[in-house]
Amino acid sequence: MSLFQIDAGREWRGGQRQALFLARELQKSGWPFTFVVQPDSPLHERAAADGLPVLPLRIKSETDVFAALRLARAMRRGGCRLAHFHDAHSVAVGGLACDRARVPIRVISRRVDFPLKTNALSRRKYTRNVDGIIAISEGVKDVLIQGGIAPEAIDVVPSGIDFSPFENVAERDLLRKEFGFAPDDFLVGIVAALEDHKGHIYLLDAAKILKGKARKVKIVIVGTGSLEMELDQKARALGLTSLVFFLGFRDDVPRILASLDLFVMSSHLEGLNTSILDAMASRLPVVATQVGGIPEVVIHGETGLLVAPRNSEALAQAILDVYRDPALARRLGERGYEVVHEKFSSEAMARRIIAVYERIAARKGVNLRG
Repeated sequence: MSLFQIDAGREWRGGQRQALFLARELQKSGWPFTFVVQPDSPLHERAAADGLPVLPLRIKSETDVFAALRLARAMRRGGCRLAHFHDAHSVAVGGLACDRARVPIRVISRRVDFPLKTNALSRRKYTRNVDGIIAISEGVKDVLIQGGIAPEAIDVVPSGIDFSPFENVAERDLLRKEFGFAPDDFLVGIVAALEDHKGHIYLLDAAKILKGKARKVKIVIVGTGSLEMELDQKARALGLTSLVFFLGFRDDVPRILASLDLFVMSSHLEGLNTSILDAMASRLPVVATQVGGIPEVVIHGETGLLVAPRNSEALAQAILDVYRDPALARRLGERGYEVVHEKFSSEAMARRIIAVYERIAARKGVNLRG
């Protein structure tokens, strides 16, 4: 018998990384499972490289009936007892497949705090034959409840990370070498998709303020997305070409984080944000917005500084506060490192999700291992 882990994402973002971490831990614990992923996606490549039991399945849309039929056949062959959907796009297709294969347990992960759509189709995805919803933060849970989901159907399981890539990074001046930054330049970085909800536009406005107050502060932006051209044009229009640097997609994030002096997250919508966890694992102080699940990670004055979303002046001031106070920067970075190791490991995340599986299975009288 098998658990099916399903992620239809074609990109490499926090959700795909969390699904990969869970799959790794399931394999370590001896759970039989099948990992359904988009063919030739970054998740497929990484899962295959890890030797995980991967089933590449192209899911073109939420109404891809042919993908649902293929998935249903695989579920029947594999004796699927539980299906866990890791992204919204897989839920509709997977739900149809579960109907045909008569899968007894269905679990959905919800990672974003976008308001839940109130149309009948969207609500149906989250309520019809769904046995449990895993929210990655209390903030996401609150949004689900506001969208009409029963509180007892939701478990909060924070995201986790694998700490090993951030330990013992030998090269800590990668960016200074790559861009010729001076030894006393203060490097502030963000790692996030270049999409509206990440709030890069407010970070650029903050950079304009910083240019007149602290010329040694440099902003490093890592990521790609639909706003790439728009943000580049805005930076040029604001005269920030000597202050703001766009790196695009990078696969050496641990080395980039090790090169920074401060991590910033400017989102106005957010589930939890694993990039912040990465930064804390790198002993970086954090400045972030007080939205979604971020305050559950960034404790103001203890593990970082929180500011109101969409407030460029407050964002600039918080960056200045850390820049001007090296003792504060060290204290925030060290405490953040302690907290992320205490509460946000991938092993702890997997244990809590498995506990959700087992509780639902016991309630429904389903043997997940037999």
